[in-house]
Amino acid sequence: MSAVAPTLQAFFTDRLARQRRVSPQTVASYRDTFRLLLRFVHDSTGKAPSTLDWDDLDAEVISAFLDHLELERHNSARTRNLRLTAVRSLFRYAALSHPEHAAVIQRVLAIPAKRFDRRTITYLTAEEAAALIDAPDQSRWEGRRDRALLALGLLTGLRVSELTGLDCADVVLSTGAHVRCEGKGRKQRTVPLAAPVQAILRVWLTERGGTAHDPLFPTRTGRRLSRDAVASRVALHATTAAQQCRSLQAKRVHPHVMRHYVDGWVMWPAGVLPLLGLARAAVPAT
Repeated sequence: MSAVAPTLQAFFTDRLARQRRVSPQTVASYRDTFRLLLRFVHDSTGKAPSTLDWDDLDAEVISAFLDHLELERHNSARTRNLRLTAVRSLFRYAALSHPEHAAVIQRVLAIPAKRFDRRTITYLTAEEAAALIDAPDQSRWEGRRDRALLALGLLTGLRVSELTGLDCADVVLSTGAHVRCEGKGRKQRTVPLAAPVQAILRVWLTERGGTAHDPLFPTRTGRRLSRDAVASRVALHATTAAQQCRSLQAKRVHPHVMRHYVDGWVMWPAGVLPLLGLARAAVPAT
């Protein structure tokens, strides 16, 4: 019987879920890593995942898999290292149950992370942010949803995982308006909402309807938007916005870039900068 299959299952159910209690995002990332690895091994050797042993996942195979990610899937060095982190975590867990494969496991754990140059962080100006929020087609349901999502993301700095994880009940528009979310590392936090965001969300929630525990930003079928779906929508609207705001043509706009619009500005001082006809304050940080 395969030695890998039961250990891999226990890694998810025992190590990640029970012992470490990692976030759903981490579980999904690790799942995708091993899905890619098992498919690579199957395509390379013809061996089914249910028949693999640890000798079939030696350092040479893992190194070939990492090269495959970079050369054929065109993943960045950062993504390669992320996949390697997941593989190392599994092999450290396997070392406790399979000491007879200690040498194989040790060689895999010795595979180094790849060094890479850190690019300068892109940020959006107030004009670029306004153009992005204004880009979705307001005659369509998806456009009105996307406008609310973009405004909330840009004017609060929420991560994409926080945005997609929001339920309708997480938005409070009464006195002390705020949004509740679960952030990185399962940290619960609340972010205040100023008048511009409140106005946009109030209109969206009225149209959205649904129950308290329904996703705030659903698909047409009512399911929660995925990270990839948000990235795709942001890229689409950035292309549209670039037709009106030329400076966006030189920037690669993705969900994480929206966070750096907030990072570089002091929010809500006495003077206000109009943003799509709403009061939005933004002055350079000192």
